[in-house]
This record gives sequence, C-alpha cells and structure tokens, in this order.
Amino acid sequence: MSKPPARERLAEAAFALFDERGYEQTTVDDITERAGLGRTTFFRHYRSKEDVIFPDHDRLLEQVAERLRTSSHATALAAVSDAVRLVLLHYIAEGDLARRRYALTSRVPALRDREIASVARYQRLFREFIASWMAGAAEPDPLRAELMAAAVAAAHNHVLRRWLRGESPEPAREVDEALGLVIRLFTAQADGNGTTIVAFRTGQDIDALIPALRQLAGEPPA
Repeated sequence: MSKPPARERLAEAAFALFDERGYEQTTVDDITERAGLGRTTFFRHYRSKEDVIFPDHDRLLEQVAERLRTSSHATALAAVSDAVRLVLLHYIAEGDLARRRYALTSRVPALRDREIASVARYQRLFREFIASWMAGAAEPDPLRAELMAAAVAAAHNHVLRRWLRGESPEPAREVDEALGLVIRLFTAQADGNGTTIVAFRTGQDIDALIPALRQLAGEPPA
C-alpha cells in the first residue's frame, strides 16, 4: 500500500503531536521527525506549524470571491448563498480534521485569534459585495450592508459549529434555511407593498415550499 501524500502525513503528524504534547510545545522538527520527512519538504507545503491548522483559507477565499464575481445584480443573493455553502461543504469534506481543528482552536488562544481574523476576512468580502449590490438603490445604506454581511457570517458559523459538535446531521439543509432567514430579514420591503421573491438552495420538494412562499407573499392559506 502506498504512503499518503507528504502534505497529509505532515498534517496527521502535527495534529497527533498537538494532542499529545500541546500546540506550543510542538516544533516543526518534531512534526517532520514524526512524519518521516525533512524540513525542506515541510516548508514546501506549509509556511509554519500554524499553517498546518489553517492551510486552505487563501484558496477558499479566492473561490468565494470568484463565485461572487460571476454573479449579476439579479443573481447576487443566490451567489451569496452559493458562496457560503461552498465554505461549509469544504469543512464537511475535511471530516475529522475539521473537528480536530475546532477542538484545538478552542484550547489555544493564539489559534482562536487567527480563526477570528479569518472569519473577518470572509465577512469583509461579503460586506463589499453586498454594498456593491446595494449601490444601485435609491438610498444606498452602508450600515445595512455591514449588518447583512455579519448575519451571513453568523448563519454559516452557527451551522458549522453545530456540525462540528455533532449536533447537525444535515448541515447543508440547515445552512440553506439559515441563509433564507437572513435574506428574508434584509430584503423585506419596509412599506409592505409588492412581493419580493428570493431564490436560494434547499433540499425541500417544490410542492412543500409553495405554501410557505404564499405565506411570505402575504396570501391567505388555501
């Protein structure tokens, strides 16, 4: 049986040592020795031991930015939902590694600070996109864009943490529902006139959705 790729071996060695010795007490040399690899190989894949824990944020941010860039004004909210789902599914695909990272960042303040900074980068990206989307309104509202971006990030993080704690068997469905709530909150017309329809992904059958859509549109029950 062939060995796992060097990147995976280094990550597995690092997390095992972090669990055994603690994050602060583990060095790059410890990791390479446990993985049976050299320092040159380590730095070919990671800039530091911290990057072993947060290896993909830059790439993931670029994927989110690309999804937002490919949208039009009419599809902007769907693009936000797709981008958030993309991030969530990335963590789900990591499986046990994501849960080990969550446990580690919960114990190490420096890593928690790094995680908070990463969330702020995602939120800033969404805020800039939403502000641009709102720029065509009669009265552009920077505060509304800020609040909506914060709500988008909060919805994602709420569902992600539930999944990491083993409390959410269907995180993709939950994040769709959470984003639907956010979008309804921020796209409802203040004067109550007209009907706003916002499309987002859901695992529900269309026949099950129609009564809820009618209710949102203000129609009486059939």
